[in-house]
Amino acid sequence: MDNLVFGKWKSDVEVLDPSLRVYINLKAVVSFFTQGRHAKKVFGKAKVHIVERLINNLMRGGTGKKISGRVIRGRGGCGKKAKMYNVTKRAFEMVNQKTGKNPIEVLIRAIENSAPREETTRVKYGGITYPVAVDVSPQRRIDFALRNIARAFAIRSFDNKKSASDALAEELILAANSDAQSHAVARRIDIERTAKSAR
Repeated sequence: MDNLVFGKWKSDVEVLDPSLRVYINLKAVVSFFTQGRHAKKVFGKAKVHIVERLINNLMRGGTGKKISGRVIRGRGGCGKKAKMYNVTKRAFEMVNQKTGKNPIEVLIRAIENSAPREETTRVKYGGITYPVAVDVSPQRRIDFALRNIARAFAIRSFDNKKSASDALAEELILAANSDAQSHAVARRIDIERTAKSAR
């Protein structure tokens, strides 16, 4: 029998983006607590279930940067995996109620829509530094997407009556629909626009 995510949802979802398919692990697992066993292996992250990678990204103390004139800190989830596990579980239930879809599928679409294909890097030539557009590797694309979804989760629930689960569910649904109101999708558009101007 297949192990269901949070005991409810199958993770046999098709990844539509062929470049990301190898790096998104959807194999059934018993637990999302792997204790960092893949952390020091090359491409070890690709062996970690995508839901666990989302939970790990949510364990942050805020953005640490000014957004809308405020420094967002103190999400209270730094290092508290059990807390973020429960937040994600409730968020997935909300996504299922609002959309009627498998939340794993919504997460995959959100990652595909918020993963930038192109970014800029700095090149120094003759004492002058200038930006150059470069392609983003698939592993880095997933890292970008998960990081921005987690950042959006912190922004949406910071100093707000909205619960953490509500904030995560809202961000996942917006990103899955490729809505520009999603912070992760807006960041992808911004990164790709900067890269296009640096070609």
